[in-house]
Amino acid sequence: MSLLVKSNPRGRTLVELAEGELEYVGFAAYRLSLGETLPVRANEKELCLVLLSGRVSIKGEAPGQGAFDWDNIGDRQSVFEDKSPFAAYLPPGSQAQVVALSDVQLAVCAAPGSTAEHFGPRLIKPQTMKRSVRGKGANTRYVCDILPDTEPAHSLLVVEVRTPSGHSSSYPPHKHDTDDLPHQSFLEETYYHQINPPQGFVFQRVYTDDRSIDQAMAVENSDLVIVPKGYHPVSVPYGYESYYLNVMAGPKRVWQFHNDPQHSWLLDL
Repeated sequence: MSLLVKSNPRGRTLVELAEGELEYVGFAAYRLSLGETLPVRANEKELCLVLLSGRVSIKGEAPGQGAFDWDNIGDRQSVFEDKSPFAAYLPPGSQAQVVALSDVQLAVCAAPGSTAEHFGPRLIKPQTMKRSVRGKGANTRYVCDILPDTEPAHSLLVVEVRTPSGHSSSYPPHKHDTDDLPHQSFLEETYYHQINPPQGFVFQRVYTDDRSIDQAMAVENSDLVIVPKGYHPVSVPYGYESYYLNVMAGPKRVWQFHNDPQHSWLLDL
């Protein structure tokens, strides 16, 4: 199967991972116009709504947790602004309405949830998110932890990364596809990409040690890359800036990765 899901040039759905494509991770990204409403149902999943750009109000209810109402949230007009996003965590069974107060781009990240853990719905504010610089030289990128494993959730992990022009990211190549803690965890992953300026592209390769998966893709604005397993580096051509939103989930909510030994020497540079 192709690991590249192309975006839709028109309509409310920017891009969507087909139901059942991955066992643990679900993903969709939407574009909304001023006044438009998006209904959201968690069902048996837990959700993280990431406000990529624009302003919204989110109102709804979670079973046994009562109603929630977060009005007029949003503080950036582009994912390339040097700002963290607003996000919201919704436990299983939640229902919500997202109302656009401007032109909006919104990501809905999903993973298996558990009602036994009694995680309530919560607004995740930008100032609570850890921001860091990873790598050095032409491997430098800028990371924002939206829903890391230090914050409560059952299986969902969400992070966004900006990578400058001419840089590499998710590099040296690493993987997290083996349940072998403390050495490595098994986490499926998706990469939702945006490019600045939007006519650009980046390259992403997904490959395994035995090359049972080995796909190299030219990824355009708002495309989605599926990483069921294997290494998954990204390279950004000169003149363009990269953004991606990562969603990870697996049987254990721990991010422990393994570098490709053929390229681990790069860490010594």
